[in-house]
Amino acid sequence: MSKTRILVAEDDVNIRLGLVDALSMDGYEVREAADGSETLRLYTQWQPELLLLDLMMPKVSGFDVCRRIRNGNKDIPIIMLTAKGEEIDKVLGLELGADDYVTKPFSVRELVARIAAVLRRSQRGHDDALPSSGDRFQFAHITVDAACMTATIGTTAVPLTAREIELLRFFAAHPGEVLERDRILGAVWGNHYGGFSRTLDQHIAQLRKKIEPDPKAPALIETVYGIGYRFRAPAHSRPRQ
Repeated sequence: MSKTRILVAEDDVNIRLGLVDALSMDGYEVREAADGSETLRLYTQWQPELLLLDLMMPKVSGFDVCRRIRNGNKDIPIIMLTAKGEEIDKVLGLELGADDYVTKPFSVRELVARIAAVLRRSQRGHDDALPSSGDRFQFAHITVDAACMTATIGTTAVPLTAREIELLRFFAAHPGEVLERDRILGAVWGNHYGGFSRTLDQHIAQLRKKIEPDPKAPALIETVYGIGYRFRAPAHSRPRQ
Protein backbone atom coordinates (compact mmCIF):
# COMPACT_ATOMS: atom_id res chain seq x y z
CA MET A 1 0.00 0.00 0.00
CA SER A 2 1.44 3.37 -1.03
CA LYS A 3 2.20 6.01 1.55
CA THR A 4 0.32 9.32 1.67
CA ARG A 5 2.46 12.09 0.19
CA ILE A 6 2.89 15.27 2.24
CA LEU A 7 4.81 18.35 1.14
CA VAL A 8 6.24 20.42 4.01
CA ALA A 9 6.83 24.03 2.94
CA GLU A 10 8.65 25.91 5.71
CA ASP A 11 11.67 28.23 5.56
CA ASP A 12 12.78 27.64 9.17
CA VAL A 13 15.14 24.68 8.82
CA ASN A 14 14.66 23.46 12.40
CA ILE A 15 10.87 23.42 12.15
CA ARG A 16 10.98 21.91 8.67
CA LEU A 17 13.32 19.05 9.56
CA GLY A 18 11.40 18.37 12.77
CA LEU A 19 8.18 18.04 10.81
CA VAL A 20 9.78 15.85 8.16
CA ASP A 21 11.11 13.50 10.85
CA ALA A 22 7.81 13.36 12.77
CA LEU A 23 5.68 12.75 9.68
CA SER A 24 8.10 10.17 8.27
CA MET A 25 7.98 8.28 11.58
CA ASP A 26 4.17 8.31 11.31
CA GLY A 27 4.40 6.51 7.97
CA TYR A 28 3.95 9.39 5.52
CA GLU A 29 6.09 9.97 2.44
CA VAL A 30 7.45 13.48 2.92
CA ARG A 31 9.28 16.01 0.81
CA GLU A 32 10.37 19.47 1.88
CA ALA A 33 10.60 22.95 0.41
CA ALA A 34 12.38 25.96 1.88
CA ASP A 35 10.73 28.69 -0.22
CA GLY A 36 7.65 29.36 -2.27
CA SER A 37 9.23 28.75 -5.67
CA GLU A 38 10.49 25.34 -4.60
CA THR A 39 7.06 24.56 -3.15
CA LEU A 40 5.33 25.24 -6.45
CA ARG A 41 7.93 23.21 -8.37
CA LEU A 42 7.62 20.19 -6.06
CA TYR A 43 3.84 20.45 -6.02
CA THR A 44 3.72 20.28 -9.82
CA GLN A 45 6.28 17.49 -10.16
CA TRP A 46 5.34 15.33 -7.18
CA GLN A 47 1.58 15.95 -6.75
CA PRO A 48 1.37 15.65 -2.94
CA GLU A 49 -1.87 14.66 -1.22
CA LEU A 50 -1.55 17.32 1.49
CA LEU A 51 0.36 20.58 1.74
CA LEU A 52 1.70 21.91 5.03
CA LEU A 53 2.31 25.56 4.18
CA ASP A 54 4.13 28.32 6.05
CA LEU A 55 2.65 31.67 5.07
CA MET A 56 5.79 33.79 5.40
CA MET A 57 8.27 32.25 2.95
CA PRO A 58 10.89 33.83 0.67
CA LYS A 59 10.66 34.18 -3.13
CA VAL A 60 6.92 33.39 -3.30
CA SER A 61 4.78 33.90 -0.21
CA GLY A 62 2.58 31.20 1.22
CA PHE A 63 -0.43 33.33 0.30
CA ASP A 64 0.55 33.30 -3.37
CA VAL A 65 1.39 29.61 -3.25
CA CYS A 66 -2.05 28.85 -1.80
CA ARG A 67 -3.79 31.05 -4.37
CA ARG A 68 -2.00 29.49 -7.34
CA ILE A 69 -2.60 25.93 -6.19
CA ARG A 70 -6.26 26.56 -5.40
CA ASN A 71 -6.80 28.05 -8.85
CA GLY A 72 -6.07 24.64 -10.33
CA ASN A 73 -6.90 22.23 -7.51
CA LYS A 74 -9.90 22.75 -5.22
CA ASP A 75 -9.46 19.48 -3.37
CA ILE A 76 -5.92 19.13 -2.01
CA PRO A 77 -5.95 19.73 1.77
CA ILE A 78 -3.85 22.75 2.80
CA ILE A 79 -2.90 23.41 6.41
CA MET A 80 -1.32 26.79 7.12
CA LEU A 81 1.43 27.48 9.61
CA THR A 82 1.12 31.00 11.01
CA ALA A 83 3.00 33.04 13.62
CA LYS A 84 1.33 33.78 16.93
CA GLY A 85 -0.94 36.81 16.80
CA GLU A 86 -1.13 37.08 12.99
CA GLU A 87 -4.93 37.09 12.94
CA ILE A 88 -5.17 38.88 9.59
CA ASP A 89 -2.88 36.29 8.04
CA LYS A 90 -5.08 33.45 9.28
CA VAL A 91 -8.20 35.08 7.90
CA LEU A 92 -6.63 35.74 4.50
CA GLY A 93 -5.30 32.19 4.35
CA LEU A 94 -8.76 30.78 4.99
CA GLU A 95 -10.18 33.14 2.38
CA LEU A 96 -7.71 31.76 -0.14
CA GLY A 97 -8.94 28.24 0.52
CA ALA A 98 -6.81 26.74 3.28
CA ASP A 99 -8.55 23.97 5.24
CA ASP A 100 -7.03 24.64 8.65
CA TYR A 101 -4.31 26.61 10.39
CA VAL A 102 -1.87 25.95 13.21
CA THR A 103 -0.24 28.74 15.19
CA LYS A 104 3.46 28.66 16.04
CA PRO A 105 4.78 27.50 18.40
CA PHE A 106 2.71 24.34 18.09
CA SER A 107 2.71 20.81 19.41
CA VAL A 108 3.95 18.41 16.75
CA ARG A 109 1.54 15.76 18.02
CA GLU A 110 -1.41 18.15 17.71
CA LEU A 111 -0.37 19.02 14.18
CA VAL A 112 -0.02 15.35 13.25
CA ALA A 113 -3.53 14.75 14.64
CA ARG A 114 -4.92 17.56 12.52
CA ILE A 115 -3.17 16.24 9.44
CA ALA A 116 -4.64 12.79 10.01
CA ALA A 117 -8.12 14.25 10.48
CA VAL A 118 -7.96 16.39 7.34
CA LEU A 119 -6.69 13.44 5.32
CA ARG A 120 -9.51 11.19 6.56
CA ARG A 121 -11.99 13.78 5.37
CA SER A 122 -10.27 14.15 2.02
CA GLN A 123 -9.80 10.43 1.40
CA ARG A 124 -13.46 9.68 2.11
CA GLY A 125 -14.25 12.10 -0.68
CA HIS A 126 -16.62 15.04 -0.56
CA ASP A 127 -19.81 13.23 -1.58
CA ASP A 128 -21.28 13.20 1.93
CA ALA A 129 -20.86 16.89 2.57
CA LEU A 130 -19.99 18.90 -0.53
CA PRO A 131 -22.61 19.42 -3.23
CA SER A 132 -21.72 17.55 -6.38
CA SER A 133 -20.74 19.28 -9.59
CA GLY A 134 -23.68 21.20 -11.00
CA ASP A 135 -25.64 21.06 -7.74
CA ARG A 136 -27.45 24.18 -6.63
CA PHE A 137 -29.30 24.80 -3.41
CA GLN A 138 -30.96 27.65 -1.56
CA PHE A 139 -29.73 29.22 1.64
CA ALA A 140 -32.46 31.68 2.59
CA HIS A 141 -32.59 34.15 -0.34
CA ILE A 142 -29.16 33.06 -1.59
CA THR A 143 -28.56 30.62 -4.45
CA VAL A 144 -25.43 28.55 -3.90
CA ASP A 145 -23.81 27.00 -6.97
CA ALA A 146 -21.26 24.34 -6.00
CA ALA A 147 -19.95 23.89 -9.54
CA CYS A 148 -19.15 27.59 -9.92
CA MET A 149 -18.32 27.94 -6.21
CA THR A 150 -20.45 31.06 -5.87
CA ALA A 151 -23.32 32.44 -3.85
CA THR A 152 -25.68 34.65 -5.82
CA ILE A 153 -27.23 37.43 -3.75
CA GLY A 154 -29.62 39.45 -5.87
CA THR A 155 -27.63 39.92 -9.05
CA THR A 156 -24.21 39.64 -7.44
CA ALA A 157 -22.19 36.41 -7.52
CA VAL A 158 -19.88 36.10 -4.51
CA PRO A 159 -17.01 33.57 -4.64
CA LEU A 160 -17.02 30.82 -2.00
CA THR A 161 -14.46 28.30 -0.84
CA ALA A 162 -15.26 24.58 -0.80
CA ARG A 163 -15.49 24.65 3.00
CA GLU A 164 -17.91 27.60 2.94
CA ILE A 165 -20.16 25.69 0.55
CA GLU A 166 -20.15 22.71 2.89
CA LEU A 167 -21.07 24.93 5.82
CA LEU A 168 -23.96 26.55 3.96
CA ARG A 169 -25.27 23.21 2.79
CA PHE A 170 -25.22 21.83 6.33
CA PHE A 171 -26.97 24.90 7.75
CA ALA A 172 -29.55 24.82 4.93
CA ALA A 173 -30.38 21.20 5.82
CA HIS A 174 -31.06 22.16 9.46
CA PRO A 175 -32.98 25.47 9.46
CA GLY A 176 -33.75 26.83 12.91
CA GLU A 177 -31.79 24.13 14.75
CA VAL A 178 -29.15 24.96 17.33
CA LEU A 179 -26.09 23.13 15.99
CA GLU A 180 -23.27 22.35 18.40
CA ARG A 181 -19.74 23.16 17.28
CA ASP A 182 -18.70 19.50 17.45
CA ARG A 183 -21.65 18.50 15.30
CA ILE A 184 -20.77 21.07 12.64
CA LEU A 185 -17.10 20.08 12.71
CA GLY A 186 -18.06 16.42 12.38
CA ALA A 187 -20.35 17.04 9.42
CA VAL A 188 -18.16 19.49 7.53
CA TRP A 189 -14.59 18.59 8.52
CA GLY A 190 -15.16 14.89 9.24
CA ASN A 191 -16.10 12.77 12.24
CA HIS A 192 -12.50 12.41 13.34
CA TYR A 193 -11.58 16.09 13.11
CA GLY A 194 -11.00 16.52 16.82
CA GLY A 195 -13.02 19.63 17.64
CA PHE A 196 -10.71 22.56 16.90
CA SER A 197 -13.52 25.07 17.17
CA ARG A 198 -11.43 28.18 16.52
CA THR A 199 -11.07 27.06 12.90
CA LEU A 200 -14.87 26.83 12.66
CA ASP A 201 -15.29 30.30 14.16
CA GLN A 202 -12.84 31.77 11.64
CA HIS A 203 -14.71 30.20 8.74
CA ILE A 204 -18.07 31.44 10.03
CA ALA A 205 -16.66 34.96 10.46
CA GLN A 206 -15.45 35.02 6.85
CA LEU A 207 -18.69 33.52 5.55
CA ARG A 208 -20.71 36.21 7.31
CA LYS A 209 -18.67 38.90 5.58
CA LYS A 210 -19.74 37.45 2.24
CA ILE A 211 -23.45 36.80 2.81
CA GLU A 212 -24.66 38.95 5.70
CA PRO A 213 -25.84 42.54 5.10
CA ASP A 214 -24.20 43.44 8.43
CA PRO A 215 -21.65 40.84 9.54
CA LYS A 216 -21.45 42.42 13.00
CA ALA A 217 -25.19 41.86 13.49
CA PRO A 218 -25.77 38.63 11.54
CA ALA A 219 -29.32 37.94 10.46
CA LEU A 220 -28.75 34.49 8.94
CA ILE A 221 -26.04 32.63 10.90
CA GLU A 222 -26.65 33.30 14.57
CA THR A 223 -24.13 32.57 17.33
CA VAL A 224 -25.62 30.56 20.18
CA TYR A 225 -23.13 31.35 22.92
CA GLY A 226 -21.55 28.39 24.62
CA ILE A 227 -23.12 25.95 22.15
CA GLY A 228 -22.61 26.75 18.48
CA TYR A 229 -24.61 28.32 15.66
CA ARG A 230 -28.11 28.46 14.19
CA PHE A 231 -29.36 29.23 10.70
CA ARG A 232 -32.18 31.72 11.18
CA ALA A 233 -34.05 30.77 8.04
CA PRO A 234 -36.86 33.06 6.85
CA ALA A 235 -40.25 31.44 7.39
CA HIS A 236 -40.89 31.00 3.66
CA SER A 237 -37.65 29.04 3.20
CA ARG A 238 -38.26 26.50 5.97
CA PRO A 239 -39.60 23.08 5.08
CA ARG A 240 -43.16 22.39 6.16
CA GLN A 241 -43.62 20.23 9.21
